[in-house]
Amino acid sequence: MSGRTALIYSPEYEGRGMSPITQAWARYGATFRLVRELGLLDNGVEVVEPVQATEAELQLAHAKSYIHYVQKMDALGEGFLDGVETPAYPGVYRRAALSVGGSLRAARRIVRGDFDHAFNPGGGLHHAREHRAAGFCVFNDLAMVARLLRRELGMERIAIVDVDGHHADGTQAILYAEPILKISLHMYSPLFYPGTGTLDETGEADGTGYAINVPLPPHTGHAAYLHAFDEVVEPLLRRMAPQFLLLQFGVDGYYRDPMVLLDLTARTYEGVAGRMHRLAHELCDGRLLVLGGGGYEPNDVARCWAVMLAAISGALPEEARDRYGALFDESPPPERERITERVEQRIFELKAKNFPPFWQATGGPV
Repeated sequence: MSGRTALIYSPEYEGRGMSPITQAWARYGATFRLVRELGLLDNGVEVVEPVQATEAELQLAHAKSYIHYVQKMDALGEGFLDGVETPAYPGVYRRAALSVGGSLRAARRIVRGDFDHAFNPGGGLHHAREHRAAGFCVFNDLAMVARLLRRELGMERIAIVDVDGHHADGTQAILYAEPILKISLHMYSPLFYPGTGTLDETGEADGTGYAINVPLPPHTGHAAYLHAFDEVVEPLLRRMAPQFLLLQFGVDGYYRDPMVLLDLTARTYEGVAGRMHRLAHELCDGRLLVLGGGGYEPNDVARCWAVMLAAISGALPEEARDRYGALFDESPPPERERITERVEQRIFELKAKNFPPFWQATGGPV
């Protein structure tokens, strides 16, 4: 069960990124080299160049005044777009618009039937809000793609699953009143960025019940994380029966990443990718768009993204099996029983509080 798969990629991804963490910029080139070394690009994965999003496309999720502000800051060439951490520099507008344009192009080509799946490592910019940048994200491609699918491409039932270690606050805020399913599994603490993503955030107006947050404790670990995924994500997706799946695949929850403490492994990300790939084929004719996101140790990001791309494409050659096997962790962090119990309790609370509004919103039993 595989499908035609595109890798959305430009050498421009390898230049200056939107994060001030300069070492993270190397993750795109590291990923491209690794998937080429594994033979995926010679065995069915097609490289597709992104195209810069137009102003009209950016307005799918952003105010015109904000778009012009980014252009002005690009010309100024210094400072921060959000006043704090997302840098402005000459070329930032082009870099941001190219990244989200790649996601839009991928969505169109999947709907057209050119591909079943696509991966845009430059996308997944889930912190950007309608009127401002945030968290190293300038424009929000997840919100843009979701609205493109509903407004122009005839997709009524869309689901977004976000496995970045940080809450998908920008995506949630932009789409909060819309009946687009938004599931975010993230580490949560009031003091941990962005400080949102609680069980109480469930949507409003037509979007009531469509925001599902899975706030996880530090050191959740591999087994408890996949258990939460199985208990929450799969039943909600099966209930909705989406026509298109979006997967934000930030991998900063990896146990060696300096930003998040979820203690996940390459096996965890392989498990998530395999589950989403299977659900895409069972529920929506394979339509699955995977986007990048967090991850700040380039070689670890490359391993996790390569594992995901191999899982959704089925393009790993037999002769690359040993090289692929070496991508997995020899000494993953141990599971913590007390943390597992906390995750179980959180799942119980989520099901009691959040599942009924979603069943009601989608016309199912209350």
